Amino acid sequence: MAVVRQRRVNLTLELPLPDSASATGDCRLRLPLPAPPAVAASASASTSEHRLSDFEKLQVLGHGNGGTVYKVRHRRTAAVYALKLLHTDTDASLRRQVSREVEILRHTDSPFVVRFHGVILPPSGDVAVLLEQMDAGSLDSLLRRRGNRPFPEPALAEIARQALHGLAYLHSHQIVHRDLKPSNLLVNRSGEVKIADFGVGKILRRSLDPCLSYVGTCAYMSPERFDPESYGGDYDPYAADVWSLGLAVLELYLGHFPLLPAGQRPDWAALMCAICFGEPPAPPPEGEASEDFRGFIGCCLQKESGKRWSVAELLGHPFVAGRDRSESARALRDLIAETAES
Repeated sequence: MAVVRQRRVNLTLELPLPDSASATGDCRLRLPLPAPPAVAASASASTSEHRLSDFEKLQVLGHGNGGTVYKVRHRRTAAVYALKLLHTDTDASLRRQVSREVEILRHTDSPFVVRFHGVILPPSGDVAVLLEQMDAGSLDSLLRRRGNRPFPEPALAEIARQALHGLAYLHSHQIVHRDLKPSNLLVNRSGEVKIADFGVGKILRRSLDPCLSYVGTCAYMSPERFDPESYGGDYDPYAADVWSLGLAVLELYLGHFPLLPAGQRPDWAALMCAICFGEPPAPPPEGEASEDFRGFIGCCLQKESGKRWSVAELLGHPFVAGRDRSESARALRDLIAETAES
């Protein structure tokens, strides 16, 4: 049974996570339980350095599947962070998700991935993950603050370039994200774009098969995640991240989710039919968008995973590589500043 999580036009549908997968959690614990091994190992140094009482809550940045993200300030240093406070005592899948996210973040060091600062295990049993605070929020919130007005191409080229660099780093370390979407791409006022939220990510080891499990947001899943026999061929787990990024970039261009008409309330059947049986999301018509943008989207959104361009190939695509980078970076900063002022 699918669990529906509302998002902007109600198009984010979440699938239940199998026992080997993970989910986000809530924030109030009554009985302290031992943290899962990965969380405890990750937290050992952090808990000696920080306590929840060290931080002043400034505002709520957002709510996850059961947790809350706060903007906080360290009382002694005045440093500002994002604090993800999760409630893990009654939810085994949530404990696995926290463990997974901490394990991945502890092994990443990239300017295109949100920075991890530690884990705090309060006596209550909550788990608090301390992260870099991105002061302009997510691309999803940026689009909503713009009244769903489409992003201009130069800004999208800069977003795509930075997100691709983030994926290149992750994939080179055998990490797949599996839930790329506008709400998991964070930005700051200086124009940096960083990949966040690794609760359903995976570090690949011996087997690739678990990457086919139904975790993440189904609206952004690639066709082979649903039907590997028809669309997978020699399954490439990294190609699914490329599909999700292409769909996110196209959404920011259109101002609405690309697979359904603007404003349509989706359900599980409609989304699965659109992804598996419908035509690939169409690039904007000729004359409305540049040929470079149309080509980039087409390279990302090939339904057969083997025909999709790799991250390395996309970094060399004219839409990304052929632009004046200073112009694209300025366009993104201007968009963020304009939205912050409106």
